[in-house]
Amino acid sequence: QVQLVESGGGLVQAGGSLRLSCAASGLSFGLYAMGWFRQAAQAAERDREFVAAVSRSGDATHYTDSAKGRFTISRDNAERTVYLQMDSLKPEDTAVYYCAARIAVNTNSDRLYDNRYDYNDWGRGTQVTVSS
Repeated sequence: QVQLVESGGGLVQAGGSLRLSCAASGLSFGLYAMGWFRQAAQAAERDREFVAAVSRSGDATHYTDSAKGRFTISRDNAERTVYLQMDSLKPEDTAVYYCAARIAVNTNSDRLYDNRYDYNDWGRGTQVTVSS
């Protein structure tokens, strides 16, 4: 059974930084592409927004435009963990951040996925609140 557990969220002032972690278990982690999504408080689940993705190899990454230059996604396959380093945070980054996993065998090891419907497994999320 796949389990994804996010941590590292919290309250931070605008301009500050947070590092989110997602610990995975119950899967062959190196065979999974990983992503981070976020959902604002008043948003429906269908409006969960893509933030960043990393390929199963870790060599390829992709970001939503608002995250480029501020957020960095990375993974440690030995530790079965994916990270999201968030710098220069803004109040509009306030949301629950979710980690997601999608098996990526029989495909290019650098393939990336930025659609929430591409992902099969999700964590429960961690709250990030950025005050102005």
